[in-house]
Amino acid sequence: MGTLIAIGAGIAVFGAVGAGIGIGIATGKASEAVARQPEADGKIRNILILGCALAEATAIYCFVIALMIIVMLK
Repeated sequence: MGTLIAIGAGIAVFGAVGAGIGIGIATGKASEAVARQPEADGKIRNILILGCALAEATAIYCFVIALMIIVMLK
């Protein structure tokens, strides 16, 4: 049973990988956008920060679920 708990928690944390990839792609696209239109720097930065915050929230939810799996099923 302990092995299955560890596997379940590991699978739950895979959502953080998606968040990391999403933040990387968003940062790259924001850099390209600023390079094309430097005058839109402020708007692009605000949108990027909002998107990164939402992606990080997803990663935190995955981490919390992994902890809940470990604690509740022990």
